[in-house]
Amino acid sequence: MQEQYRTVARAGVHESEINRSRFLCSLAPAATEQEAQDFVARVRKEHPTASHNCFAYVIGADASVQKASDDGEPGGTAGVPMLQMLLRREVRYAVAVVTRYYGGVKLGAGGLIRAYGGVVGEALDALGTITRQRFRLATIQVDHQRAGKLENDLRATGRDVREVRYTEAVTIDIGLPDGDVEAFTAWLADATAGTAVLELGGEAYGDV
Repeated sequence: MQEQYRTVARAGVHESEINRSRFLCSLAPAATEQEAQDFVARVRKEHPTASHNCFAYVIGADASVQKASDDGEPGGTAGVPMLQMLLRREVRYAVAVVTRYYGGVKLGAGGLIRAYGGVVGEALDALGTITRQRFRLATIQVDHQRAGKLENDLRATGRDVREVRYTEAVTIDIGLPDGDVEAFTAWLADATAGTAVLELGGEAYGDV
């Protein structure tokens, strides 16, 4: 698995005008390919009279799914430059749709490539990106007596506390960067006089 990846901070639209053509880049995070396709369909529905609705999306922390469409623009002048911009910025789990309203001036192949790639770059700058880091999910079981102080210590040291459950013992779910597991195990033993039990689970991604 990738250690980390970037994705779009929020959904939004950025507009540019190039040689009288309007270019609207709609950008959104997408957890699955289906989500990306649904977003493309929604934007197309919003702009039925547009000259073109070109798209590109990258799904997977390792960019395992990549799709692009020129939607009637000359081959390779729209979807591919959009996709390349997402990949160049190391953006994953994201979808971009560029809606073009033709303004009467032809841009030529080079102009189109610059326009479609450029407007995606501008949209990423305008909407911002966030980095997500790979974490090991872990569960701590500790007695009630030590739970409150331990939870406070975890939060004070910037640990990713996901959930706290009170039953006979207290269970605290946390996320740990892989490289921290050994040092954290030692810290936990020290903080709880060896009474806490740490169980390592699967992996997930969380905001840095």
